[in-house]
Amino acid sequence: MTSDAGRTDQPTSGGAMDRVIERRAIPLKVKLGAAGIGLVLLLAIAWYLMPSGSSQTVAADRVTVSTVTRGRFEDFLPLRARVTPLVTVYLDAIEGGRVEEVLVEDGATVQKGQLLARLSNAELQLSVLARQTEVTQQLNSMRSQELALSQSRIQNERNLLEAGLAVKKAQRQFEREEPLAKRGFVPGKTFADTRDDFSYQRDRHAVLARAQATDERLQSSQLAQLRASAVSLESSLALARANLDALNLRAPVSGTLSAFSIQVGQSMGRGERLGQIDSPGRNKLMAGVDEFYLARVQPGQTAIVDWNGKSYRMRVTKIYPTVRNGQFELDLQFLGDEPPQIQRGQTLQAKLTLGDPSTATLIPNGSFYNETGGSWVFVVTPDGGQAIKRQVRLGRRNADFIEVLDGLEPGEKVLTSPYTGFADKDRLDLARK
Repeated sequence: MTSDAGRTDQPTSGGAMDRVIERRAIPLKVKLGAAGIGLVLLLAIAWYLMPSGSSQTVAADRVTVSTVTRGRFEDFLPLRARVTPLVTVYLDAIEGGRVEEVLVEDGATVQKGQLLARLSNAELQLSVLARQTEVTQQLNSMRSQELALSQSRIQNERNLLEAGLAVKKAQRQFEREEPLAKRGFVPGKTFADTRDDFSYQRDRHAVLARAQATDERLQSSQLAQLRASAVSLESSLALARANLDALNLRAPVSGTLSAFSIQVGQSMGRGERLGQIDSPGRNKLMAGVDEFYLARVQPGQTAIVDWNGKSYRMRVTKIYPTVRNGQFELDLQFLGDEPPQIQRGQTLQAKLTLGDPSTATLIPNGSFYNETGGSWVFVVTPDGGQAIKRQVRLGRRNADFIEVLDGLEPGEKVLTSPYTGFADKDRLDLARK
């Protein structure tokens, strides 16, 4: 008899071979981690899908509110220009040397050809002397050849004349003996000798004539080459003398000498800048212009400069298209008289006319343009509590106003102060104290 206590509960059928697999529960940490990741993904998706528009509260006294108006647009560009000599000629050392004497001081008014300083260069002087001797020898040799050719030409002409004379004598002798020989008064041998001599002299003259023509052609070509070589050598010699004379520094033009600070005993290299001469009494203006106007500024446009209560007209004469630091430069030349007593380097205010005046919708010019490029502005709502970003199209601008082409109507108010700090916002809440 088996007791119930020692018996193990087991199925009594063939199901004894089956096992019950228990389902394992997901750990709590895994659930929390998955929930966190899902939350982050939902926030990221919500942030991505959220409208880009955003707002910011700005103190109303920090911004400048301007009214859109309808008025006359003056298409001009204010310029800050500096006075520059109309013509500047630079003084460079053609040949290097040691400064032996300085005859004028910086700032002096000089005349064309005036001696400014003397330099010395022993090596150059010896080189020029050697060159001069060499050229002189070559010239003498060519002149000797030219003389020999001339004498040969004269000798050929003399030989041709003598041959012509011999032909005439032989012809006369032949003509005298021919009728006599026919009548028997001159022996046949004598007449034959006369006839042969006449034929020889005639052929000899023809040969000499051809030889002289050939010699004349060759001699003319050779003489032309010799004379061309002589001219070239003389030019070379003149250039060498000019280089030597360049050690005497002279003023190439009349004007005011400036940046001339060489000292006696100073060594100057070849091509070194020694100073400059500015044209007397005539000046021009050079002005830097924002690259925004590069396509609108043209040679021939006029400008006005106000000086001591008087206006002076100018014209754009040259545009330098190279842009440096966001600006290009242009030259302005006075039309007629220029302001009296202006000095080199002085700054003048000019007004460059870009186009004819016209009636347009206008907003005051402001720093906002630098950040928006004229593509949008903040427009103040009628109640003055908010400023909404709006796409606009702006055109020409001057120092005072910007032309509105589309997007704004007269009477509306816009922010024209800098948009720094909130240029990425779509709406500004204007807080008032």
